[in-house]
Amino acid sequence: MRSLSFRTAGESHGRALIAILEGIPAGLSVSMEKDVDPELRRRQGGHGRGRRMQIETDKADLLAGVRLGETLGSPIALVVWNKDSENWTAAMSPVPPEPDSNPKALRSLYLPRPGHADLVGVLKYDRRDTRDVLERASARETAARVACGAVAKRLLADVGIRIGSHVVSIGDVAGRPVESLPEDLNAAVDGDPVRCLDAEASARITAAIDRAKEEGDTLGGVFEVVATGVPVGLGSYVSWDSKLDSQLAGAMMSIQAVKGVEIGLGFEGARRPGSGVHDPIEMAPDKPRTGSIGRSSNRAGGLEGGVTTGEPVIVRGAMKPISTLRRRLPSVDLRDGSSADAAVERSDVCAVPAAAVVGEAMVALVLADAVLDKFGGDSMGELHRNISGYLNHLDKRGFGER
Repeated sequence: MRSLSFRTAGESHGRALIAILEGIPAGLSVSMEKDVDPELRRRQGGHGRGRRMQIETDKADLLAGVRLGETLGSPIALVVWNKDSENWTAAMSPVPPEPDSNPKALRSLYLPRPGHADLVGVLKYDRRDTRDVLERASARETAARVACGAVAKRLLADVGIRIGSHVVSIGDVAGRPVESLPEDLNAAVDGDPVRCLDAEASARITAAIDRAKEEGDTLGGVFEVVATGVPVGLGSYVSWDSKLDSQLAGAMMSIQAVKGVEIGLGFEGARRPGSGVHDPIEMAPDKPRTGSIGRSSNRAGGLEGGVTTGEPVIVRGAMKPISTLRRRLPSVDLRDGSSADAAVERSDVCAVPAAAVVGEAMVALVLADAVLDKFGGDSMGELHRNISGYLNHLDKRGFGER
């Protein structure tokens, strides 16, 4: 059983997105205005987003699990209201339509989009109208994930772990590699229109997104999530499902449109000899949370054998281009089997910068679960004591036979 778990519910144009987060210890200070809503705003940003981001002003309402500014140890219930739902009351009504209602008001769609869950969804769940599928399959669902992730990030920050992200590339334009990342990664990139560290590449990416929009096309890209302050020893090598890298990979792949994940060097490591991949081990008395034994590099991305090394955890996600194209691709009409162009639903041209923020949330949820799994604690005080005892032991354990 996982120490931390969450569930989301809701449709893209329904009344709201709902999330229940369970496993947060009691005594964590949490503010919707300071901790959660800023993350929701970050998710809405980035050059290439569609008109939906101009309609919604995402904020989270807290329904349960927090009293007087602190968590209670009970499940936390959050809701993000969909402002645009007022224009979809007939289409998203939970009750059957009246016999004389206008069919157009139901906004039914029967032309599945290539690359989307439309077709596989209607076949799996035996539906005909792809509206029954696309409303839940939509990446709008990630607003609820980001709300949960914001609470997880708050817990991690309380124990000295910071998470940020940046865009590595969009389309065929990539930023120049940097020797070292800024200490506050998000502060360095959130002001950039595509959240890229390379200003010159950012300008070319912005122009590429504009060209794609003019051509009725979309663009994907690669983003990187970095977690610093992670202690050595999270995760495990003993079972396939306890390996932390497998959990991180699964979490990243669960994000809509993400089709590839790398940790550390990732696929580049497969092209190098072992001497150019593995991180030499050295005494590191100045490196915290490593037991004074660290690595001279971090090609492994902070994980070896499914266990954290004490180096920054680095995870990249590859997001395919969004499947809603104004230059529509061929499809099949589900009513009669005739050939036709795919449906067009209001959408983005590029959402890679936003996907990076969702990636932060998913990494935060996995790492928070790993922290609670290793250190336990029904309260934040107990959690801090357990972590402190572990880190003190690492510093004092020394060498020699046991």
